[in-house]
Amino acid sequence: MLKRKVTDYMNNWVRTKNKKCLVVQGARQTGKTYIIERFAEDNYEEVVEINFKQIPSAMDIFSGDLTVDNMVMAMRFRFPEKKILPGKTLIFLDEIQECQEAITSLKFWAIDNRYDVIASGSLLGIDYKRASSYPIGYVDYLRMYGVDFEEFLWGMGISEQMIKALLDYLHSKTVIPAAIHSEMMNYYRQYIAIGGMPEAVQKYIDTKDYREVDKIQRNLLQGYQYDIAHYATAEEKVKAEKCYLSLAKQLLDKENHKFQYKEVEHGGRAQKYFSSIEWLLRADMVHLCKRVTDVRFDLDDYAREDFFRAYTTDLSLLMAMKDFSLKQHIVENTLEGNSKGGIYECAIADALYKKGYSLYFYKNETTKREIDMIIQKDGLIIPIEVKSGNTRANSLKLFIKEKKDISYGYKFIDGNIGAGEDGIITLPLYMIAFI
Repeated sequence: MLKRKVTDYMNNWVRTKNKKCLVVQGARQTGKTYIIERFAEDNYEEVVEINFKQIPSAMDIFSGDLTVDNMVMAMRFRFPEKKILPGKTLIFLDEIQECQEAITSLKFWAIDNRYDVIASGSLLGIDYKRASSYPIGYVDYLRMYGVDFEEFLWGMGISEQMIKALLDYLHSKTVIPAAIHSEMMNYYRQYIAIGGMPEAVQKYIDTKDYREVDKIQRNLLQGYQYDIAHYATAEEKVKAEKCYLSLAKQLLDKENHKFQYKEVEHGGRAQKYFSSIEWLLRADMVHLCKRVTDVRFDLDDYAREDFFRAYTTDLSLLMAMKDFSLKQHIVENTLEGNSKGGIYECAIADALYKKGYSLYFYKNETTKREIDMIIQKDGLIIPIEVKSGNTRANSLKLFIKEKKDISYGYKFIDGNIGAGEDGIITLPLYMIAFI
């Protein structure tokens, strides 16, 4: 069983919730159902689990008056073996996006406050036209992502004590002993090749067989393609799938990682495909890194909607878009050229996305200055450079020198911790998991 950080959040929700349901959102196959079921086993005497995809007839429970007593009575008729007792029963509404009335009901469960209710689902299928019925103010939200690198290390048997030792090197900016650094880079390359989808990670932990992992990754990608075919509007189905399947080419096969519509099809233009990117974004199938025209707070004020990089929401899906040999090159550290820089950039973007950051980048065609990624935290702007080796980060150095609101930046490299001169903190790639 993979240990996940979201379990701590859910335990805190139980202790501190104030007349609110918990809505666990996230892309498909990130482990939402599994983790909620394990949480229910540990904290409740029983769980009433309704999966609206698996049991669509259960929507009838929410077809009448949405009073808690009516809904509980309907559940008792539907599941006569369940007692459904306040404080002892968790009501788990899975794939809730399939039942708009169940979404609406969350308000009334929260107001009543006798029963703990957790809902889970993706953004796919949500009826945006009925947004007024969404229970704003009556739910706490938990965003769930795929497994991050630290969780991967837990799964591989790396102890908390060993991770604490890594953090000590990070905080003191001390060079990591070569043997430890080499081993950590090996783990990080394994993680990049496997990605963070729990099923893929668990398969690797169980078998150590990349071929078996590859089968899982490709099945996951097929599932995402099915979702596009099932949920996208008729005019978006083909276009959205083309955009999605172009991501590996956009990110790994060319030097400029800006999303280019001509890579989707010859002569492709934004006018035809931009709505498809918007659909993929709303469906939680991609996340974007937007170009900014200036590097100052608030970055959103300087972001361009028409100039961006698009990433898959997990590396497992990116891997499935390429030949199996890519995993071999990653693990054996034999990648070269654009692919090596591209894959490390994707890995850093993946880590920041899973930490909840909005991503930006800067590029000035005239001055040739470029910053790979920029994030905001607590009103501060933090520029980030990603290097496949340990080359100079001249643009980063100049920005820190010139911009008063930038006091430091990170340079992540395929190398060890470096001196923090000129405000640049040089760290190994895997340390992104711990900042």
